[in-house]
Amino acid sequence: MRAPGGNLNNRARTAIGRAEPSRPLKCILTDGLLQPGMRLFDYGCGRGDDLRHLAMLGYEAGGWDPVHRPDHGHQKAPIVNIGYVVNVIENPAERQEALRRAWELAEQILVVSARLTLEAKALREATDYEDGYLTSRGTFQKFFEQQELRQWIDRTLEVSAVPAAPGVFYVFRDEQARTQFLSSRYRRRLAAPRLTKSAELFARHEALLAPLMTFLGERGRLPHDDELANVSELVEVFGSIRKAFRVVLYATEQADWDAVGEERSRDLLIYLALSQFEGRPPFGRLPLPLQRDVKAFFNTYKQACTEADTLLYSLGQRGTVDRACQDSSVGKLTPTALYVHETALPELSSVLRLYEGCARAYLGRVEGANIIKLHRGEPKISYLSYPEFENSPHPPLVESLNVHLQTFRVKTRNFRESRNRPILHRKELFVSADHPLYGKFERLTRIEESKGLFEDTSRIGLEDGWNEMLAEKGLCLKGHRLLSRHSGRTE
Repeated sequence: MRAPGGNLNNRARTAIGRAEPSRPLKCILTDGLLQPGMRLFDYGCGRGDDLRHLAMLGYEAGGWDPVHRPDHGHQKAPIVNIGYVVNVIENPAERQEALRRAWELAEQILVVSARLTLEAKALREATDYEDGYLTSRGTFQKFFEQQELRQWIDRTLEVSAVPAAPGVFYVFRDEQARTQFLSSRYRRRLAAPRLTKSAELFARHEALLAPLMTFLGERGRLPHDDELANVSELVEVFGSIRKAFRVVLYATEQADWDAVGEERSRDLLIYLALSQFEGRPPFGRLPLPLQRDVKAFFNTYKQACTEADTLLYSLGQRGTVDRACQDSSVGKLTPTALYVHETALPELSSVLRLYEGCARAYLGRVEGANIIKLHRGEPKISYLSYPEFENSPHPPLVESLNVHLQTFRVKTRNFRESRNRPILHRKELFVSADHPLYGKFERLTRIEESKGLFEDTSRIGLEDGWNEMLAEKGLCLKGHRLLSRHSGRTE
C-alpha cells in the first residue's frame, strides 16, 4: 500500500460529516468554557460542521482547514479547538508543529483531541505505517493511549493538560484558571437551605439578601467584601455581612448552613487529594476564592493537604472501598460492585467520590455514561451507557468503558448490535430518593416482586431470559406498567 507522503487529499478523506457536535465541542459546551461573547477558532475544521452547530447556538466561531477552508487564515481566539487533526498527520515533527501553531492561537484554552487505541479495532485491512496505520482508503491514523496523548501534549507544549473526556484534553494559558476548573469539577451542586420560619425583617429585605444566600450555597462560607456585588447595600442596611447573615438565620436553620459548609469542605478535600497526582499547586498559586475556602474550612493549607492525603491513601488500604460500598445509602449493591446513577454521585461518601474521581481525573467525562460501576474487589471503575434509563422499564446496556486504576488500561465494549443484551432491574436503587422518577421506578419494582418475576435472578439479567420470564407469568410491560398479556389489564 502506498504511503500518504503528506498528501493533503488523503488526509481530507478523514474529515467526516457530522449531524451532531463533535465530542470535543460537546465537552466545551457541557463544561461551560465557551461563554456568551467569546469566540472559538477551529484549527483543522474539516467540513465545518462544528462551526455550523456553534452558529445555530448563537456563538461566534471561525475555522481553517488546509483542504476545505484554505482561504480562511489563522486567527487568535479565547478558545482554539484542534479536533482529531494530530492523529491524521503521519510525520511526528509535523504533528508537533501543528499542535504548537494551534497553541499560539489560543488566548485562554486549547482543546486537543485524537483517536485512542481502543478505537483501532474498528479498522479493517489496515497496515502498519510509521507510528500508526494506513487504512484501506489510503489515509493515515495514529492512535494514542489516553496517558500517551496527555504526555505528548505536555512535552510538546511544556504544559500540564487536563483530561476532559477519553481522547480530549484542555490546555489552559492561566494556571489559576486551570486550578479553578479542576476544583469546580468536584464541587457538588447544592441548593441553599429552604426558608422554614417567617421573619418580618427577612421578608422586607429578601431580594437584598438573595445574592448572599446564593454565595453561601455555592461556597459554604461567608463572602469577603469584594465577593458580593451588593456588599455596600448590605452593610448600609445591616451593618456588616455577618449581621446580614444573622437575618438570614431568622428564616432558615443554622444546621442546614453548617451542612452546606461541611459538604463544601469535603468537595475541597477531594480536589486537593486528586491534585496530588499531577503536582499540587502551592497555596499562593491557588485562585483567591480557593485560598479563602481553605482558610475558612481548615485554617491552614498544610492542614487541608494533610487531611486530603489521609483520605487519598485510605483508598489503598484493604477493605476501605468495599466497606464504603456496603455502607452507602445510595446505589445498587451486588457481591462485586456498587452501581449508581450519575445523578446520585454527589450523594456518595467522600471515599467513594474520590474513588470515582481517580478515574475521572484520568479519563475526563465519559460521554453517554449514566451508570457508574464501582468495583469492590479490584481498583476498577466502569462507565455504562443506558440511553433509555428513564423511559424504558428495563433499559438495555449499549456501551461500557472500564478503566483499571493500577494499570490504567482502558477497555470498551459495544452492545448495540448484540441480540441478547444485559438489562437493569430495580431502577430506584440506582438513584437517590429525591430523583423525580423514584416513585415510578419503586412502584414497578413492588409490582414485579409481587408477581414473582424476581424469583430466579440468574435468568433475568439478559433480555431473552427476562422476556421468557414475563411470558411464563402471562405478563407484559407497557412503559412502566405491568399488564396481563391476555386481558391487557394493569396488574
